[in-house]
Amino acid sequence: MPRAAVRSTTTPARRRQPAAATRKRDDAAEKNRPLMEDIRLLGRILGDVIREQEGQEAFDLIERIRKLSVAYRLKRDADAGKTLARLLKNLSTDQAVSVIRAFSYFSHLANIAEDRHHVRRREHHERQGHLQEGSLAMSLERLAENNVRAEEIARMLERAYISPVLTAHPTEVQRKSILDAERAIAVLIHARDELHTQRELEDNEAMLRARVTQLWQTRMLRYTKLTVANEIENALSYYHATFLRQIPRLYRELERALPGYDIAPFFRMGNWIGGDRDGNPNVTADTLELALRAQCETALRHYLTEVHELGAELSISALLVQVTPEMQALAERSPDRSDHRKDEPYRRALVGIYARLAATLQRLTGTEALRHAVAPSEPYASADELLQDLCTIEASLLSHHGRALASTRLHSLIRAVQVFGFHLATVDLRQSSDKHEAVVAELLATARIEPRYAQLPEADKIALLLRLLNDARGLQVRGAQYSELTVGELAIFETARRMRSLYGAASIKHYIISHTETVSDLLEVLLLQKETGLMHGTLDDDGHADLIVVPLFETIGDLRNAAPIMREFYALPGVLELVQRSGAEQDIMLGYSDSNKDGGYFTSNWELYRAEIALVELFSGLRNEHGLTLRLFHGRGGSVGRGGGPSYQAILAQPPGTVNGQIRLTEQGEVIASKYANPEIGLRNLETLVAATLEATLLHPTKPAPRSFLEAAQELSNASMAAYRKLVYETPGFTDYFFAATPIREIAELNIGSRPASRKATRAIEDLRAIPWSFSWGQCRVALPGWYGFGSAVEAFLGTGRTQRKERLALLQRMHRQWPFFRTLLSNMDMVLAKSDLAVAARYVELVEDRRLGRRIFAAIQAEWQRTHDALALITGEKQRLASNPALARSIEHRFPYLDPLNHLQVELMRRYRQLSAAGQTNERVQRGLHISINGVAAGLRNTG
Repeated sequence: MPRAAVRSTTTPARRRQPAAATRKRDDAAEKNRPLMEDIRLLGRILGDVIREQEGQEAFDLIERIRKLSVAYRLKRDADAGKTLARLLKNLSTDQAVSVIRAFSYFSHLANIAEDRHHVRRREHHERQGHLQEGSLAMSLERLAENNVRAEEIARMLERAYISPVLTAHPTEVQRKSILDAERAIAVLIHARDELHTQRELEDNEAMLRARVTQLWQTRMLRYTKLTVANEIENALSYYHATFLRQIPRLYRELERALPGYDIAPFFRMGNWIGGDRDGNPNVTADTLELALRAQCETALRHYLTEVHELGAELSISALLVQVTPEMQALAERSPDRSDHRKDEPYRRALVGIYARLAATLQRLTGTEALRHAVAPSEPYASADELLQDLCTIEASLLSHHGRALASTRLHSLIRAVQVFGFHLATVDLRQSSDKHEAVVAELLATARIEPRYAQLPEADKIALLLRLLNDARGLQVRGAQYSELTVGELAIFETARRMRSLYGAASIKHYIISHTETVSDLLEVLLLQKETGLMHGTLDDDGHADLIVVPLFETIGDLRNAAPIMREFYALPGVLELVQRSGAEQDIMLGYSDSNKDGGYFTSNWELYRAEIALVELFSGLRNEHGLTLRLFHGRGGSVGRGGGPSYQAILAQPPGTVNGQIRLTEQGEVIASKYANPEIGLRNLETLVAATLEATLLHPTKPAPRSFLEAAQELSNASMAAYRKLVYETPGFTDYFFAATPIREIAELNIGSRPASRKATRAIEDLRAIPWSFSWGQCRVALPGWYGFGSAVEAFLGTGRTQRKERLALLQRMHRQWPFFRTLLSNMDMVLAKSDLAVAARYVELVEDRRLGRRIFAAIQAEWQRTHDALALITGEKQRLASNPALARSIEHRFPYLDPLNHLQVELMRRYRQLSAAGQTNERVQRGLHISINGVAAGLRNTG
């Protein structure tokens, strides 16, 4: 990017401002000075690289566009805006691609600088002794202030289960090569804070220049569609960068805060990649096996590296220090017979452990360890065996003045083995309920048990499934030819059974049923487990299931039926006893994305809230009487419309009793990179999940909402959903508008995921996946799923009578002050509105061929945006968006000038691309530029998917 990529800009001279306001602004500028220096440095290097690679003319064009955009956006120069629009519209395709690449890479580099500054500010606060909201230290202090003893915290963690689950949805638009280069830049930027001499800084800048040159010369996009194998590899890169080392650090912080207490391994990673088949025909039994093999290799190679390093560190001589008998026996069992190490029992033991790990790697993954002091020996049968050997070393060190040696690398390795085992992360299986029904129907028809299962009434289905679950015999007919679907689905279950025996029971624990609408949907998966050896025994005779059957309630109707379905399920004979014998755990997944697409932002969140309360009421009785544990699994996306937003506030805003130490939540799309690509930021985000769960469980921050709040929320929901559905599902031509005024068609063609953008080959909004739906609205800067309908709802709720309006506004303001659910919902909406820009969105409307249709629908969107903006101001008392979050407001303000050219050029290239397509022609450069612009806008907004 040009020399001063983000220069400090000033607004035109105003009247003298109060001294306090001036000081506040100066303080903010001083706090952000290192950030601005990093951004200027990276911008200058990018500009130099562009000049070197593309020539002075290209550099001058990009710099002119930057200056015009800054003048238009930050200085409110309308003439600059008009000049910018004309300039961008008349660029050649090659010029447009060059400009798009420059501004896209600048967004990526600005993200790196911001991430570093977040860490820098946190380190500053820690040095000052200031505790930050969402930190583990702050939560533990709050617990202490409320007389929650360390013993209670440790006891709660014994039964806790906290699990972020990585998913590979098609909004992650970055290649791994780009991510790796950006990680290297992040490390170099971090290092600058510790450099003192001019030569050190110059050497660092030279390395930064090399990495930025690498970025510029690296293809940003994939030529081919992302495969499941690529998605697995991308996800595993975050384990190398963050999880394998930062999760043990997280436990270490808890151990320091709770001295004398054993901290149970409550924090586990989850993964959908390789096991999520819903709507993705590319996920098969083979990809499930590939995922677990790759995960196992990642874990084992980490252990091998750490054991090798421990061998260098634990050079302790038995001539100087004694060891325990168990430690001596471990050393004697080692195949290491080197005379050089005969007095070094720890090293001999570690050589033996390394040899066994190398053999384990060979047996489980078919790959070889990098180095061998001795040949691979007997493989470990389980991670517990490895853990036992490591604990033997630790116990010996602790009992012979070696605490300092045990408390660093060894203790972190022990914690890693406890958490990651040989499987690294629990892989969830997921499939749509209609696929299970089809498989069961074919099995029953082939076995001549029931020719038309799918047509049976629900009561008859349940009766038949219960009878089959009580029958010890299988359903498959030897020699029969089954359909590809049935063969593939049964292969998944059979592979799961085999993988569990190889990698341990924790490798696959959950089977998620998308579109759960009936009790039979749950029973069908139990029957398929029984058919493939994952359910042992029968329902009526000591049976138990290996996999937790997890219903996923997604649409508004499904959420309303969640508690009734689960109540009916547990009332069936034998089901409660089966679950008790299988571990007494019941996970229930709640879908944020489809419920939003179905009913809009407010109604989706309200129905999720109501469903959670109903489920907690049901399971509180099951827990008290039968020891069952309910664990809610939140299917949150990146964008606010799909449940995104700050995790800390989201967890604390959960209804009373819904967390209870148990939570799983998805981490999706580009949000994974923004949260976990940087190890320090990653640790902060992991810490936030734990801190929020501790507070939500032990401090009970949410109390049952008053009836007046609940009634008001229901009234708002009814009006909001009506307004939303009127636009999206009842407005003639809305589908045509959506496909024309957003880049949905182009996103569907972009090679950013292995999953198709739509469930069916139609243009119906109902069939479109919620992820590209939200992603498209984010790209065109409307972000409609994150706010639409709320303004109309508040307007209708307040009414027209003066007295009524005053009373009802006071009620909404009280809800905002006192009800975390409502406050968090409005806070997230505030952020969405701040990132939206209807002036930019208006340019996309020009792409709608039916001009009258485009104007009519966009006018409705504009009017609702204004109503929502005004409603937020009335309720919160804040006239400006993000008034309560000035840091984010400043970040967005400085990003907009670099997003504007990307959006302008995206519109222009969409126009050219569609004209070429209509004429049956293609232009690879146009398509590539368009797709890079999608990448750049996503990077600039950070949570659009």
